[in-house]
Amino acid sequence: MSAIIIALLVIATASSGSIFKPGEWYRSLRKPSWTPPGWAFPVVWSILYIAIGVSGWLVWQAQGMGIAMGLWLLQLVFNGAWSWLFFGRRRMDLAFGNICLMFLTIIAYMITAWPVSQTAVLLFLPYAAWVATAGTLNRAVWRLNPDATPR
Repeated sequence: MSAIIIALLVIATASSGSIFKPGEWYRSLRKPSWTPPGWAFPVVWSILYIAIGVSGWLVWQAQGMGIAMGLWLLQLVFNGAWSWLFFGRRRMDLAFGNICLMFLTIIAYMITAWPVSQTAVLLFLPYAAWVATAGTLNRAVWRLNPDATPR
């Protein structure tokens, strides 16, 4: 897998956040006081997507397709699905389950990538921290707005 293919996969994943935006529905929800400002999300995600791409490329260059790259690809699937679930479908409950699976996949990737490239794992540390924070925020918003999720 070349750097171009990895970059295209990351861009395709990131596009989910561009297609399924917060919008008026999200702005109308009650949120905890510690919610980051709206401008922080695209800034942070732009940096994280670069790190995600470089991490995947490092593992690919060192090992090719293996368990670590399979997990790297799987976390991209969960990553792309989250915006669709939360903003597109307005299913905070399913989005929370998705982000939990994404976090577990990120950790599994980091464990399996460690013997291959410690740099790749270090590039994922901020991503893991952000996803843990985003998952906590997802849960908090869901709890504060129990009637905002369709059944």
